[in-house]
Amino acid sequence: MKKNGVCWLFWASLVFAQAQAPLENRQVKHLKVTILSTMLADDGIGEWGFAALVEADGQAVLVDTGARPDTVLSNARDLRADLSQVREVVLTHFHQDHTGGLIALRVEMKKRNAAALSRVHVATGLFYSRPLPDGSEGNSMVAVRPKYEAAGGQFVEHARLAEVLPGVFVTGPISRKFPERNWSGTGKVRTPTGLVEDTVPDDQSVVVNTTEGLVVITGCGHAGIVNILTATSDSFGHKPIHAIIGGLHLFQAKDEQVEWTADKIKGFGVGYLIGAHCTGIESLYRLRNRIGLDRRTAVVGAVGASFASGEGIHPGRIAQ
Repeated sequence: MKKNGVCWLFWASLVFAQAQAPLENRQVKHLKVTILSTMLADDGIGEWGFAALVEADGQAVLVDTGARPDTVLSNARDLRADLSQVREVVLTHFHQDHTGGLIALRVEMKKRNAAALSRVHVATGLFYSRPLPDGSEGNSMVAVRPKYEAAGGQFVEHARLAEVLPGVFVTGPISRKFPERNWSGTGKVRTPTGLVEDTVPDDQSVVVNTTEGLVVITGCGHAGIVNILTATSDSFGHKPIHAIIGGLHLFQAKDEQVEWTADKIKGFGVGYLIGAHCTGIESLYRLRNRIGLDRRTAVVGAVGASFASGEGIHPGRIAQ
């Protein structure tokens, strides 16, 4: 009995130690990120939206679902990306240009695999009401939620950093240390503390802890890319940021804001940048020059463009 007790205690302590292991110890060796929705496209369909397939050591997660119901379905088919074997989805925030394909993707993929795209990770606040001046609901996800759940899907809300696959994390809501105002409009959101300005509090990113460094995938980066990188660096022991992929919402930014952002990004040791969706083409070029990257290491994102461990960016034809 004592022997069994000792064994049990040893096993329990081992499990506890593994659970408490530093985040930087859980690393992805082989990563590939492929853009499935953005404005530019070599092949497939371009749209004002974003989606990316993240493949990490044989497992995968779909980050955002594009704007139109069929865009990601069509582009995934053209790029031969099999979404029927992907269970996990991350929505970076509530905006429809990132959530519009969710229902169509779930309905179509579950015909081939009941578990396909059946679990969606969101940050706290994604389902908050966004009342419009005419009294209607401005958050399309309020209506999408029961439809998705009726299709057999499940939402998982995160209030903080969480691991969704080994070495792949969602940040949850981002602490906004710097006054980056990276969102459009003057809408309102109904929070537990009342009706306030909608700063998109549910904005979150995906972080992949690779053996080469951290790879950050953003939807729009409404929390501000500097805030996102700061929170990420703090969570992972100030490990260098190897790559940034996604929208940075700088397409309307003034030169001073872009330059400030570039200077801050440079301090994180960023080696690669794919500025897709709302980054802005001019802003991407200004970031590239000021950070000290080049045409090989910083490009405008296009449908079909990818980033791979040990290889870097495969930009496609239009963005190379």
